[in-house]
Amino acid sequence: MARLQLIATSAMGLEAVVARELKQLGYEDAKVDNGRVFFTGDYIDICRCNLWLRSSDRVLVNMGEFPATTFDELFEGTKALPWEEWIPANGEFPVEGRSQKSQLSSVPASQGIVKKAIVEKLKLTHHTEWFPEDGARYVIEVILLNDRALLTLDTTGPGLHKRGYRKLVTEAPLKETLAAALIQLSRWNVSRPFYDPCCGSGTMLIEAAMIGWNIAPGLRRTFNSENWDVIPTELWEQAREEAFDAVRDDVPLQISGSDIDPEAIEVAQAAIKSAGFAKDIEVSVLPAHRAKPQGEYGVIITNPPYGERLSEEKEVQKLLRSLGRSYLEMPTWSFFAITSTKAFEEYFGHKADKRRKLFNGRIETQYYQYLGPLPPRNKSTQA
Repeated sequence: MARLQLIATSAMGLEAVVARELKQLGYEDAKVDNGRVFFTGDYIDICRCNLWLRSSDRVLVNMGEFPATTFDELFEGTKALPWEEWIPANGEFPVEGRSQKSQLSSVPASQGIVKKAIVEKLKLTHHTEWFPEDGARYVIEVILLNDRALLTLDTTGPGLHKRGYRKLVTEAPLKETLAAALIQLSRWNVSRPFYDPCCGSGTMLIEAAMIGWNIAPGLRRTFNSENWDVIPTELWEQAREEAFDAVRDDVPLQISGSDIDPEAIEVAQAAIKSAGFAKDIEVSVLPAHRAKPQGEYGVIITNPPYGERLSEEKEVQKLLRSLGRSYLEMPTWSFFAITSTKAFEEYFGHKADKRRKLFNGRIETQYYQYLGPLPPRNKSTQA
């Protein structure tokens, strides 16, 4: 079988993180683009990447790309692609679309043309005039950019941030994929303490625990492509078995967090229990300035309130100043915070070693990174 052209999508600013994940999984040809990482694989790799990617939003099949300045070009280019190799006669195939800097600026019209072209192609191979669309779901997207059309097939379904452990959410929850990326951008590993003093619904803590125990984030959920005829069931079974075998739940975790909001802690405890870490992650109701993380050479990663309303601004300033004072009392710890607060460094009282622009949903933020000392290498690792 010919190698598949695959795409792992990501939030803006996280492409390099997703590319690094792919390379760690063995996909050495990963190439970064805006919001996407291109790579090649087989059917089994669709299964593995959906199960294992922590910071990506979706895994897509790259069906093809071609110039499209007219509807005729869009129709013919779409019809030429091998839809019949993927979509059966009863497949449900909705078409989504986006257009930017292209002559074909009407997204609904472009979606209609793509749908019509695929129907015409499937008529030729399935020998039918009627498609009930009552079977497995094959979501197609047409992306029109600079007068070129990219057609993709979504293997994931609900986004990869839907891990399956979070039933309730707090007012402004951090997306699981973003939390995983923040952890991977830090220098944390399971041998070091981890703390979040504004833990909210516990997402950062759970994602750290999953990384620490090498748990594939997609193990608790299903994917659209599990129902596709083209991907044998045994490939999904093989990929899941590999993921289960890779879990290291005998490794001690030093993960804890706190929040001033009792309701948030209740939500966090429910999510932690659902994720299977009730005995391994500790959370408590506590103001940030009273948090005293235990251990040395630990890592704090947090998503403090942004204070978007004027009435909240003074409270946020007070919180950030207290976090800055606490940081002085932990000389061996590293500190990371994602926030849209422009004067974060001023309130925190320290200039960051690094900062990185990221988007929390549609909110532009900065990821401030204060790199404390690394733990001393023990004699066994120096040998």
